[in-house]
Parts: sequence; C-alpha cells; structure tokens
Amino acid sequence: MNAPVIQSVERLGFPWRTFDPFLFCVHHDDAYPAGDERMGVRSEMLTGRDMGQDFTIKDGFRMYHGEVVPGFPQHPHRGFETVTLARDGYIDHSDSLGAKARFGHGDAQWMTAGKGIQHAEMFPLVNREKGNRTELFQIWLNLPAHDKMVDPYFTMLWNEAIPRHTLTDDAGRAVEVVTVAGRLGDGAMPAPPPNSWAARDEAEVAIWTIKLAPYAKWTLPAASTGVNRGLYAFRGGTVKVGGRDLPASVGMRLLADVPVTLEATGEEAEFLLLQGRPIREPVAQYGPFVMNTPEEIEQAFKDYRATRFGAWPWGKADPVHPRDETRFAVHADGRKERPPIL
Repeated sequence: MNAPVIQSVERLGFPWRTFDPFLFCVHHDDAYPAGDERMGVRSEMLTGRDMGQDFTIKDGFRMYHGEVVPGFPQHPHRGFETVTLARDGYIDHSDSLGAKARFGHGDAQWMTAGKGIQHAEMFPLVNREKGNRTELFQIWLNLPAHDKMVDPYFTMLWNEAIPRHTLTDDAGRAVEVVTVAGRLGDGAMPAPPPNSWAARDEAEVAIWTIKLAPYAKWTLPAASTGVNRGLYAFRGGTVKVGGRDLPASVGMRLLADVPVTLEATGEEAEFLLLQGRPIREPVAQYGPFVMNTPEEIEQAFKDYRATRFGAWPWGKADPVHPRDETRFAVHADGRKERPPIL
C-alpha cells in the first residue's frame, strides 16, 4: 500500500515545527499602532506588558525584546542561517560587522551567521498618522558541519527581483507562487549566499509562499525521494490537501516525491512551503548557537565572551534608521545597494 501523502498534521503554534534542514520558523503578524517620535509604541500603550520579554498578543501586537521600538535588539548567532521574509512593514537591520539595512514590503534578507555575528532586527513604526502592520516569517536553515564556521554574509532579495509566478487553474481562478528559494518549473531562481545548503542543487531547498483565490486549485510538483517537505496553511479557512479536508492554521509533513493538489475551499488561502534534503548531522543547540556537539556550543560561548563576534558600532542595542529612509542595504565591505528599478 502506498504511504499517504500527508504524513502528519498539527495546529500551528508559535513557533512552528520544522524538519531537517530547517531548524525554526515563526510567523510574526502584528498590528502596531501609529508610531511616536522615536518610531516606537507610545508609553501609555505599554502598561501591563512584560517588557523585554513580551511574546503575548495584547491590543493586536507583541513587543518581543524591544522596549520602545518593537523587535529584537542586539543578539548573537553562530552555525546556521536566518531567512527573513518581510511581507509587510519595515525591518531595520544592524550588525557587528558594520552592515545595516532597511527592508520590507515583500523583500527578504538571507543571512549566513557562520562563525559568528551579532545583529539587531527592529520594527520601526514609521507611520505617525496610521497603523504600522508588520508581517514576516523568520526561518532558520541549518549549515552542514564544514560550513558552520564560514565568514558571516548576507544577501538582499528585493521584492522587485523575487520570482512571482502568476498562474490560473482550469477554472481561471488565480494562483500566485513566490519563490524565495528554489525553482518552479523553468522559472528564475534567486541566488542564496554562497555557503548556504540551498546553494547546492542536490539539496532541493525551496522556500515558497502560495496564494490561492477562493476555490482555486494548484498542484505542488514532486521533488526527489528523501527530501523533507513541510507545508503550512497559515491564512484562510479550511483547505483541501491531497483530497483531505483540513482546518485552518495547520502545518503538515508531506511526502515530497509525489505531486499534491492544494485547494482553497471558500476563501483565499495562503501556504508556506519549506522543503530541502536533510543534512543528517547531529544538532547541538543552545539559544542562538547551533553546532554539532555540546563541546562546540561551549566554545561558541567562550568565543562570544572573548570577541563579541566583532565590535558593535551603533551606540545602542536597538538602533533604527531615519524615519524618512527608504529600502536600502550597506554591506560590511561598504557596498551599497537599493532595490532594482524595473
């Protein structure tokens, strides 16, 4: 008897369960209010929050580790990659190598932490007269042992250059597939950082968002045997996957080597696909450090205490860029870039 295409299903929590080579995925969707003069939340709206550790939705938003501007002030990483899909709002990046960026509204940043980096990811509330909705995915992708100590590096994938596949089903209903990593058919494929597991064709890493209009159907093509495939129905009502009716807000592990039909049943539905060939190495993790052995984790802490993974040139732990700044990036080598004009 053939194995069912859906191998497991569970309700989406905070964060979501992932499968090797992925380590972590969380969906942030916060309805921030109009910003104050510091691009932060007005102080009277912060009463009753666990400031610095605010992970509970209150009045439609969380502050996370931020105390004025929401977000994640200065913190270290080693041994893996972060992929940040900024779907709405802005993210201000600053790091210990002197690089900085503001990205959002469909952009993605792909950062190889490698041997160690500190960075801050703040969510500036640039709008003073209206709300500042901020929606993003933060995804952690593991590195194999021989790449865990490479030099840190980040790639900007600007919204204008990320492949967006606008399709229709047999009834003419709209389907959109956004491919941040991996290739759909003969389409273009964004270039990940050079030491990423995703830089290997045989790894078949895919990070896609899939949007189906009400009642639309689309068939997710098969990958190779042995690839892990996680699919997350994160927006909309009930959906049908491989002919099986599923409630809203569920994650599932799928067999990767067979195609599977996705269907929105009554309202627009959105999915996130995380797919890749497993690295199949031991994982030793303590907070922001992901290595292969406990001894390597101990060494990571020693190195961090001794070097702080480089200087922190920003004067504060939670820097934000000027309110009127638009999307940009300045890399550690001084290279500057803006989104392409298409």
